[in-house]
Parts: sequence; structure tokens; C-alpha cells
Amino acid sequence: MTVRQVRYDAGKWGTGELWLRGERLLHHELPRQGPGGADGDPAAAPFEAYFRGERVSFEEVELELDGSTAFAQALVDALRAVGYGETVTYAELAALAGRPGAQRAAGTFCARNRFPLVLPCHRVVSAGGIGPYGSLGTDYKRRLLELEAARV
Repeated sequence: MTVRQVRYDAGKWGTGELWLRGERLLHHELPRQGPGGADGDPAAAPFEAYFRGERVSFEEVELELDGSTAFAQALVDALRAVGYGETVTYAELAALAGRPGAQRAAGTFCARNRFPLVLPCHRVVSAGGIGPYGSLGTDYKRRLLELEAARV
């Protein structure tokens, strides 16, 4: 089965991209400013709705997780349980995944997350503040949390 790339319009956020094999999400890029536009693919609809400020659940999005460890799968399940507008610390995420004390491993997992929004690592904060958000930076993470009216 071939991989298809889908672009979606996130309004003032820019254009995001999805890579899918069938209906299974392989990778997701959060929107950035620059040339873009939407492809009109139905798979993009929940992502576009999210950036319009609608409360969206991505629990039905099937993810490509082949080869994941048991701990990685537990982190996936724990992240999917962190609700819209809620936050947890890295230590709390590790505990929810059954490995209290593994907050660094939870942080590493979040840093390598290829499914942002679906696995909402922006909802994971450090014990001392908002914490990092990869190449997009803390301001982007803060904007996502503000979109969800999350308390930080």
C-alpha cells in the first residue's frame, strides 16, 4: 500500500502535513507558516477543526506503532488519556504508564513523538514550568495550551 501525504490548512497557524498508509497515520507535522494549502482529504478534517478551536478527540486515529516497546505502548495509552485542556508532568506521565521514576524516559518519548496532537505531548509539562517543545519551541507549546484553555 502506498503512502500518501496530506496537507491541511490550520488558519493563522499555517499548513500542517500528515503521512498515511491507508487510514493509518505514519507521521504528523504540526503547521508552520509558509506556502501551503489544503488537499481536502477527509483525514485532515479533525486537525483543521482542532486549529479552529474546536474540542477534538483524536482517539479514533489509528497509529503506525509497529515495533514499539511495551513501555512505549503504555506511554501512548497514557498520553491518549490526558484530556483536552489538561496537563500532566513528565513524572505523572511515567507513573500513568506504570513506570514511576521514569520521567526522563517519558520526556525522551515525547521529544521523539511523531504524532503531535494525537499523542498530545504539548499537554506534558515540566515540574518547574511549561518545559520544552522540540524545534517549535516553548511559545508554540504555550499557544497550543492556550488554544485548549489549559492551566499551566
